[in-house]
Amino acid sequence: MIPSQKRQVFSRGWKLGAVSFLISINGLLVASTEHMEKSDVIELGTRRELFVDDALIDRLDNATLRLHEPVRAGVALKIDRPWEGPGNFGSVIIRHQGRYLLYYRAMTLAPGDDSGQICVAVSADGVNWGKPGLASDERSCRTDANLVTDSTDSHFNGIVWQDTRPGIPEDERIKALRGVPISGEAHTAFKDPKGPKRLELLVSADGLVFRPLEAARQPTFVSDLPNSFDGGNTMFWSEAEQRYVLYYRIMTETGRRTMARTTSSDLRTWSDPIPMTYGETPPEQFYVNNTTPYFRAPHLYIALAARFMEGRSAVTDEQAKAIGLVSPRGIIYNRDCSDGVLLTARAGTTQYQRTFMEALIRPGPGDGNWTSRTNYPLTGIFPYDASRMMFFVNRNYLQDSWHIERLLMRTDGFASVNAPYAGGGMVTVPFTYTGDHLVINYATSAAGEVKVELQDANGNPLPGFTFEDCDVLIGDRIDGPVSWHGQKSLARYIGKPVRLSFKLMDADIYSFQFPLE
Repeated sequence: MIPSQKRQVFSRGWKLGAVSFLISINGLLVASTEHMEKSDVIELGTRRELFVDDALIDRLDNATLRLHEPVRAGVALKIDRPWEGPGNFGSVIIRHQGRYLLYYRAMTLAPGDDSGQICVAVSADGVNWGKPGLASDERSCRTDANLVTDSTDSHFNGIVWQDTRPGIPEDERIKALRGVPISGEAHTAFKDPKGPKRLELLVSADGLVFRPLEAARQPTFVSDLPNSFDGGNTMFWSEAEQRYVLYYRIMTETGRRTMARTTSSDLRTWSDPIPMTYGETPPEQFYVNNTTPYFRAPHLYIALAARFMEGRSAVTDEQAKAIGLVSPRGIIYNRDCSDGVLLTARAGTTQYQRTFMEALIRPGPGDGNWTSRTNYPLTGIFPYDASRMMFFVNRNYLQDSWHIERLLMRTDGFASVNAPYAGGGMVTVPFTYTGDHLVINYATSAAGEVKVELQDANGNPLPGFTFEDCDVLIGDRIDGPVSWHGQKSLARYIGKPVRLSFKLMDADIYSFQFPLE
């Protein structure tokens, strides 16, 4: 038995009939469950659950939720064209018809160049990127600029997203959004017009040339929240909610940058926007949110958000001069610093979970990434190979060394339930499932192991599926099947409230699922 003084206990109470109460068993708080109301049982179906929050965790015993860091995987894109410059900024990557499209603002900061032009880079594998010749660049007189245009061959400005709703015409599958000031005043990279802004949509067949959606189909949505649409706006079709969801930048009354959420069934009529909350955490500023449904669990929205630490300086004026930091429009860009953090939200909610206050993406070594508004992630998380996923981040903002870096991480591997060599455990809340068997994403050391027990809603081991019956899991598997004396099928308990109890030794569990096959 693990010594009680070394236990880290996490427990929640459950509503039992008309009352809620807890009892203590061997130093652990455990819900006493003579009978449990149906509303307290989560219906999992066949969906995958990641341990990015505590929604499925009832108890942790000498185990913790651990945040993992991505691995730096090299430069994806850098400045090498005359229309690009230190004001470049990557925004989003989509995958369409077998290729990746990376959209970024190109801005030289030459006199008059403060609005930015939207460029695109193309890749077959997410590793090697090319810049297609699409349009003319007036400043350099080159005709092979990778500039995205609209249907009038004019400058394009908008945030691109992919509409995955079934039945969408293929020539409207790629869309873009932008906030248009009602005042008519221009919105540039360094100036956000005050007052209300209306939402405007554009569509494209190839992601290279866009046209405005017809006036009769344009959104009627107007936001009068401060700082609306200033940056980091994200829209998608939610499979879980069966609605379009938009997260967009706003500012609180105290001047703190944050996000609001609104939804629509038809892209035209939208719900009243609701500012997102973050639970009982210190107030922080988020410049961009990058919220998207996770590709293996679309009911979970992953937000690779940029945390802006205003007034927190790590680079002196002399160091800023040495790295060639540009501070345009009188703004001093070595007075702040930024990193990337993990926010998560469940479909239909207006609260981001801050399970981890620590950074997911740190600035890293070198003064170049310790300046203002760098280390901002791009929207888009993609499978890379059989065991890893990839996403991207801006580096060295307002420097000639600006680039976009590719990051790799274990599939489902944002966070895990982790136990040390001494051993630990985790018990889930009660749930039902509709799949046939259990698979878990886990990793152990050579000396470590994982064992799983299936319990009823009261925490009683189910015959044949106890820890003693479980075939010990050793190794590293993304979808490792669990068996008990070689038996994998759990069909007999489909639709019945159960719990999972895990015993871990020098091991991590990242996710679990009850698939149909």
